[in-house]
Amino acid sequence: MRTAYRVETVRAAEAELMARLPPGALMQRAAAGLAAACAGLLGRVYGARVVLLVGSGDNGGDALYAGARLARRGAGVSAVLLGSRAHEGGLAALRGAGGHVAEDPYAVLARADLVLDGITGIGGRGGLRPDAVAVVRAARDSGAVVVAVDLPSGVDADTGEVAGEAVRADATVTFGAYKPGLLIDPGRAYAGAVRLVGIGLRLPDEPELEALQHADVARLLPVPSGESDKYRRGVVGVVAGSARYPGAAVLAVSGALRGGAGAVRYVGPAGDAVIARHPETLVHSGPPAKAGRVQAWVIGPGLGDTPGVDDVLASDVPVLVDADGLRHLDPAAVRARPAPTVLTPHAGEAAALLGVAREDVEARRLDAVRELAGRYGATVLLKGSTTLVAAPEGPVRVNPTGTAWLATAGSGDVLSGLAGSLLAAGLAPRDAASAAAYLHGLAARHAARDAPIAAYDVAEALPAAWRGVFPDTGPARA
Repeated sequence: MRTAYRVETVRAAEAELMARLPPGALMQRAAAGLAAACAGLLGRVYGARVVLLVGSGDNGGDALYAGARLARRGAGVSAVLLGSRAHEGGLAALRGAGGHVAEDPYAVLARADLVLDGITGIGGRGGLRPDAVAVVRAARDSGAVVVAVDLPSGVDADTGEVAGEAVRADATVTFGAYKPGLLIDPGRAYAGAVRLVGIGLRLPDEPELEALQHADVARLLPVPSGESDKYRRGVVGVVAGSARYPGAAVLAVSGALRGGAGAVRYVGPAGDAVIARHPETLVHSGPPAKAGRVQAWVIGPGLGDTPGVDDVLASDVPVLVDADGLRHLDPAAVRARPAPTVLTPHAGEAAALLGVAREDVEARRLDAVRELAGRYGATVLLKGSTTLVAAPEGPVRVNPTGTAWLATAGSGDVLSGLAGSLLAAGLAPRDAASAAAYLHGLAARHAARDAPIAAYDVAEALPAAWRGVFPDTGPARA
């Protein structure tokens, strides 16, 4: 599992470590890891042309010391000073190793093989200063590999927000811990490939952000045993679709069936369409309370104005609310439920629930998902370029498997059914939502290998996603 920490937490851990180390030792550790990563990207260091973009802070010092190490291995290293001052020890080390300060930044950038962004780092706020913008654009246009030191300059380390112009890196070498802004868009898109360099920090047990990986998801997924039957595996109820949107019901049921549900009870006006595609579905005309026993409900995809939300919320089992079910949702009614609730809005729906502009949600996704979870007392899966899962307590989870191919109508309906099936199987709401997002993204990657995809292709690829997260021995022996 990847974990990310806020700047203040990282700074406190750095201060604690520096108190136990000789002066400058921590920066040397960071610089050594940074230089090694740059050498790997260059392939051949001797004769390579490296340009350092150096700001006033320790981030610039890291770049200078790393540049000195590369210069000692035969690289031609030039520093472009962009701050009011430069780290004295780092500058002396660079010059001592044969590097120099560039008089004409554009001339050295035009010939660069690799550019190190050491302008601001994790302490920066807002976009790049005007004097740095032209230089950063020249670096990007040079064709050189751009490597950010700890964090692309101009990206907010705690939120991923980009308020103005920022460095777009091909790779980021970050020290001690991942920062939330490296894992959350829009900052994630600026970071490129991220490499973590350990420097010996002692960090709290509970991070700010978690990103599940294959092994984590494999531990969460329910695997049937010899004693399983359809009820033990979980029965999920799906209230979805309408005369106008019958396909939403089919897609939600598809996600639930391929999410491992023992059985799916469908309630709504699209029963004929559902049965035509999935004859194993148990169909009922409604209301939900009379449809039969379920371990979880999914309500909302394609629902239109069809009733049922209040009926489902009055139940004593976990409920997932999506799409049309989110309209006019009462926070007090959700908080008063005796069982867990999961909300799965996209940015527009989240903005409506919060009473803010969609752009505000997209720029500050971490703040938005936390606020929704607190306001509704629910687990919230915020869909989008970075899918986030927040519960009222505990770290936020960020999904690493998403792909732009999921920007297709109906893919959220599949996700709702999938997450509902995991709720019905007994997973905790945060685990069900985050495992579903992970499988959903993985399925889209499988489906989109050779061609554009539609939502039903994602549902069809879910079994491949399941197999992908387990060891070669397969889920039956995991």
